[in-house]
Amino acid sequence: MAQAGPVLTLRTPGPGDEDVARAAQAALQAEGFGFGCAAPDERWSDFLTRLERDRRGLDLPPGWVPATLLYADVDGRVVGQSSVRHVLNEQLLRIGGHIGYAVLPAFRRRGYATEILRQSLVVARAAGVGRALVTCDDDNLGSIAVIERCGGRRDPEWPGDEGVRRYWIA
Repeated sequence: MAQAGPVLTLRTPGPGDEDVARAAQAALQAEGFGFGCAAPDERWSDFLTRLERDRRGLDLPPGWVPATLLYADVDGRVVGQSSVRHVLNEQLLRIGGHIGYAVLPAFRRRGYATEILRQSLVVARAAGVGRALVTCDDDNLGSIAVIERCGGRRDPEWPGDEGVRRYWIA
């Protein structure tokens, strides 16, 4: 019998994740993306408390919505992240959607993005999201393939004039 490969799990950030999160932030920042991490002047414990309050929708800054931030973990290593927005505001309806995800450069092309999105859809449904909106840049062929592999259907009503594709996943 063939042995299964490494198992990816989505989990909440914990007390021991600060160093790996800051390294992930630096790796993705070089590509113009962010990673769920504390601000430079924010204590890690305060960041974790803020994430829980964000998840519960408490004291959100203007324009923010309740959201769950999760780290993608494979064999104890953080390989990426997911942000699941429980509702959409006007901005997220245009660009951003219910789910944003990222895989760290060193872990790409291993199927992790597909699994992150697949598991994020389960989290979104548990938060009350029926149809999930997922967006990506028109030129991001990797994300296009991932979204379509997870059942994404292009939004026929979206003009696509902002360099962004919108997909709905039922």
